[in-house]
Amino acid sequence: MPKQRVAVLVSGRGSNLGALIEAAKEKNYPAEIALVISNRPDAGGLSLAQAAGIPAEVIDHSKYGNDREAFERALQALLEAHKIDLVCLAGFMRVLTPWLVGRWRERMLNIHPALLPAFKGLNTHARALAAGVKIHGASVHFVAPEMDSGPIIAQGAVAVQNNDTAETLAARVIKIEHKLYPLALKLVAEGRVRVEAGRCLIDGVPAPDTAELVPDPS
Repeated sequence: MPKQRVAVLVSGRGSNLGALIEAAKEKNYPAEIALVISNRPDAGGLSLAQAAGIPAEVIDHSKYGNDREAFERALQALLEAHKIDLVCLAGFMRVLTPWLVGRWRERMLNIHPALLPAFKGLNTHARALAAGVKIHGASVHFVAPEMDSGPIIAQGAVAVQNNDTAETLAARVIKIEHKLYPLALKLVAEGRVRVEAGRCLIDGVPAPDTAELVPDPS
């Protein structure tokens, strides 16, 4: 089976892009990072792509003003030109319209630093601490027109410590993200993820019948 050609969209340093690039170096990984696109010319993720020998392109959103559809048409044309199969959003700070999302239904993934459906949007770590949750984490989901919605493919969690700040919590969550995104992309690229009634069902991967208590009373 040929590897799925993946485009990664970034707006910043490309931390999760780096994790995907490393995962795709494995011989048996079912996807290749074939293109990196940024809406910002100064995004650090572009340098990561270039260092890895991956084509890197810029579609500067500021040149399109408020015309989101024109920006997205340029983006779509680039994806088509590179024969992209799957799209991964990795810190891509643009709200996409239903026009583009609909064209990539169940083929566009996003990673969000929270256990969805909780804490959609920005400042997730500070909001989690303010809410007093005992576990926090990250989610990879298919992109839907509504922000941070769409069927959840995979999640990973960490325990919240009494002395956590938003920064210390973020540092532990990002480590989860770097494991979670390559795993989720692998499952999708292998065709093992199907959506039924708004839920992702994973073929051939039994969910462990275990749970952890936080705090652990033992």
